[in-house]
Amino acid sequence: MRKRLLLLLAVALVALPALTVLAAEPETNTSEKAVLSEKGSSQESKPTVLETVTAPALPAKKEQSVKIGTIDMAKIAGTSSSGKAVYAEVKAKMEKYQKQFKSKETQLKREKADIEAQMPSLAPIQRSAKAKEFQKKLENFQAFIQKAEKDVRTREAELLKKLYESVAKSAEDYGTANGFAAIVTNTELIFTGSTVEIQELTAEIINLIDERKGEKKKP
Repeated sequence: MRKRLLLLLAVALVALPALTVLAAEPETNTSEKAVLSEKGSSQESKPTVLETVTAPALPAKKEQSVKIGTIDMAKIAGTSSSGKAVYAEVKAKMEKYQKQFKSKETQLKREKADIEAQMPSLAPIQRSAKAKEFQKKLENFQAFIQKAEKDVRTREAELLKKLYESVAKSAEDYGTANGFAAIVTNTELIFTGSTVEIQELTAEIINLIDERKGEKKKP
């Protein structure tokens, strides 16, 4: 019995160091974790190289100017070859009608003088008939004048429309080729900002529409 007790005691003494080591391991792991945690936190607290380097400041953007062109339509109509052609055709048409006006007016004056000379010798019914006949001729003459004026105005409008279309096309081509934001006609700008650049383009547009007219005449 005594030998068995001694044997159990010996086994317990042998196992004791191993149990002690096992009991001490969790403490060692805990301390290592604490050290690693402290290292991790210290590394996180330190700024990285990328964090310490700031981005370079970008240069301020320069405001681009806006170009607006202006043209004088009256000057284009009066000085360009296309405008002069419009004026010449309208003038020729009006002069033709004026000759007809004078011819008819002279004829009516002559007829009036003849009727007035015949009046004393005519019967009342004949006088009334002559007067009505002459009045009808006057009304026809006035209608002819109105028709002629309308014809001249219509033709003038047609020619000016073509001239305007030519100016608009030339302005579009010139503005696109030279970076203009807009081209306006006979407009007085009261205020423009510092980024707005105004240019008078009447001469340039006249050159373009005259060049187009010359190209059309070529065979």
